[in-house]
Amino acid sequence: MWLFVFFDLPTNTKKERRDAARFRKDLEKDGFSMMQYSVYIRHCASNENKEVHMKRIRYLLPPSGSISILSITDKQYSEMNNYWGQVAVEGETTPVQLELF
Repeated sequence: MWLFVFFDLPTNTKKERRDAARFRKDLEKDGFSMMQYSVYIRHCASNENKEVHMKRIRYLLPPSGSISILSITDKQYSEMNNYWGQVAVEGETTPVQLELF
C-alpha cells in the first residue's frame, strides 16, 4: 500500500512559510519521500500501518492550506511510469524512463 500526500500550503507570511516547512520536515521524519515539491510518498506494509500514518498526517496539519491523501495498492503503484528529463551519458543526452518496480 502506498500513500501519496498532496498539499497546497500558503506561504505569504513568515509564519505560513515556517508552518509549511515544518509540515514537509515532519512528513520526512515520518518516512515520506519527496516525489515533487508538494507531493510526498510512503510505502505502508498493511492497512493498519496506513491508518497510523494517516492519523499522524491529520495531527500534523498546518492551520491553513489544503492537503489530500491518496492510498493505492502495490499493484496500482506498479502501473505508474516515471520519466525524468534528459540524462547525460558520456557527453550525450538521452531520455531515460525509470520504473521503481
